Amino acid sequence: MNSKLLLFVWLFPIVGAIFLSFIPESKIRWIRLGAFWFSCITWLVSLFLWVGFQNSTADFQFLQKIDIFPFTFFVGVDGISLFFILLTTFLIPVCLLVSWSNIHHYRKAYFIAFLARESLLISVFCLLDLLLFYIFFESVLIPMFLIIGVWGSRERKIRAAYQFFIYTLFGSVFMLLGILFLHFEIGTTDFLVLQAWAPTEISEKVQLICWLAFFASFAVKVPMVPVHIWLPEAHVEAPTAGSVLLAGILLKLGTYGLLRFSITLFPMASIYFTPLVYTMSVIAILYTSLTTLRQIDLKKIIAYSSVAHMNFVTIGLFSQNVQGIEGSIFLMLSHGLVSSALFLCVGVLYERHKTRLLKYYGGSVHTMPLFAIFFLIFTLAGLSFPGTSSFVGEFLILVGAFQNNISTAILASIGMVLGAAYSIWLYNRVVFGHLKSHYSKTFQWSDLNRREVAIMTPFVIGILFMGIYPDIFLNPMHASVSHLLNI
Repeated sequence: MNSKLLLFVWLFPIVGAIFLSFIPESKIRWIRLGAFWFSCITWLVSLFLWVGFQNSTADFQFLQKIDIFPFTFFVGVDGISLFFILLTTFLIPVCLLVSWSNIHHYRKAYFIAFLARESLLISVFCLLDLLLFYIFFESVLIPMFLIIGVWGSRERKIRAAYQFFIYTLFGSVFMLLGILFLHFEIGTTDFLVLQAWAPTEISEKVQLICWLAFFASFAVKVPMVPVHIWLPEAHVEAPTAGSVLLAGILLKLGTYGLLRFSITLFPMASIYFTPLVYTMSVIAILYTSLTTLRQIDLKKIIAYSSVAHMNFVTIGLFSQNVQGIEGSIFLMLSHGLVSSALFLCVGVLYERHKTRLLKYYGGSVHTMPLFAIFFLIFTLAGLSFPGTSSFVGEFLILVGAFQNNISTAILASIGMVLGAAYSIWLYNRVVFGHLKSHYSKTFQWSDLNRREVAIMTPFVIGILFMGIYPDIFLNPMHASVSHLLNI
């Protein structure tokens, strides 16, 4: 039975999407409930992957092989991919709950798009074939393109959707060329074969070329400066659930790809280009942190801060040691919770006030005290306060970076100080001070309802649990990361 768990988690959401397609649009209550329960069952079953996972081995587990002409789908998980699947299955029910009463047109297609995207995302994290990874890596763009372009909240949503699609698709063309080159060079795109042969059989010159091809694709997804412009625009125009999934999962595809393929298959090239990655990451951290302090849109503030946090991750990945890589994976998971929770808070404010401009806010603690408490916890997690999940991840990354390059670690630490500055500044502007009565006559001042409390509480539990008991998450990673570094 254990061997079928991954197959179930992978395919059950798409079965749910097919099932919902037969329900008439007029039965929207059944569509909502059906989508929610399909996603909840997927999440519950995915927890058994964690329960049944063997921490002592670096081998892929829950392996399954499916032959569907002309492809052979070979799936499995290891300590690197396990928690990304769990994060995906956790966030999808949250997104559906957030959208429960906010979507007013094409509602059936909306819920089907989220279930289909869940299955596509899980495919990216469990497929063990480079070509199929690329196909599903790009297929993820289609539901997100529709979510931004069709259900976006503002007039520039079409422009943002095309910008998102073109930026990410253009970068991935180079990765496709790299995959085809590997296929003609070695004769297969099977990741397990490539993992054993590519690091030693491919010449250093070829590794450098292939690494650059893969990096061109993954750098856009991270995103790294200067290919980050699509992210703030996409966040601003996307509905709240779209922003949650974009920040929580989509940004992890780039860093996951760097770790799974670039560092694993091209180790010599990864060491050669480490100064390039460090330079781009430090520039991104400092530039986007300073840019965040000048933003006036709540979503853009969190979007730019996400760029800074994800470039922390790239520093940890290329530190080439256990602390740095495990810290990067941990920070990716933490960012998936913290950034998603902050976007939920912005969504709560937007639902009541119909604006995201910072100048209209102030004194929220007087009318929304419960919201102020949740927002405080998420803000502290965003600035890596000790006891929260982000602190563990960023601390491990800095420990790893100090072992490899002290100047990079010091500059990244300055980014943490700037992160604390814009996080505290944002919270102070929104929550404290006096109510701006000349703006707030049309505002709906109401605190969190039961549905919103139910949505945000699991994020608080997850952030604090990861911050207090990180070993529960680090232990499953350790064997895979050590194997990757040949320790």
